Amino acid sequence: MIQKVHHVGIAVRDLEAALRFYRDLLGLHVHKQSVVEEQGVKAALLTVGESEIELLEPTGPDTPVGRFLARRGEGLHHICFQTDDVARELEELKAKGVELVDQRPRQGLAGLICFLHPRAHHGVLVELAQPVEGP
Repeated sequence: MIQKVHHVGIAVRDLEAALRFYRDLLGLHVHKQSVVEEQGVKAALLTVGESEIELLEPTGPDTPVGRFLARRGEGLHHICFQTDDVARELEELKAKGVELVDQRPRQGLAGLICFLHPRAHHGVLVELAQPVEGP
């Protein structure tokens, strides 16, 4: 079951420059920061109340976020919904014929994740995430 908006993903050219705005000027707390090699990004999750903002800097121009920046520039990249069972949600959506990016869940900065194709959602890339406990 979809529980809430987990985070909004924002594509940026320079993570440190973006952090100077979101962390230093707005005062948002960096909850987690890492390089996610599989996705080709340097990413940071910043806490905003019960939700988060995810800043995404591509590790190269040929990564999905790198191509996104080349086409559209900096800005909103995706919206992520939190679920208690990402595998179940993915199977249910697959059975309903929803176009998917991921055929199975994978590990991401927000926990166990999967992406749904923007063609299926009026041009918006949708992520589902099942947060995991721990560091």
